[in-house]
Amino acid sequence: MKEKKKLWQKGSSHYKKFNIQPADFVNKNKLLFAEGNVIKYICRHKDKGKAEDIKKAIHYCEMILERDYATD
Repeated sequence: MKEKKKLWQKGSSHYKKFNIQPADFVNKNKLLFAEGNVIKYICRHKDKGKAEDIKKAIHYCEMILERDYATD
C-alpha cells in the first residue's frame, strides 16, 4: 500500500526519491496550506524549480509570519 502512494504523483519524479513524500508528511501531520507549501518547495528545489522554489518557500514563510506573528 505504501508503494502505491508514491504512484499518485503526476508528471515528473522529483518527489518519488523521498522515503516520505511531502504530501504524506503534510497530511499525516495535519499541517496548514502555507506550511505544506514550504515543505513542498524546499523538498523539490534541487530537482525542479531551483532558486524560484526557494523564493516560493520564503514567500510562504513570510505569509506564516504575517498570519501567526504579526504585531498590531
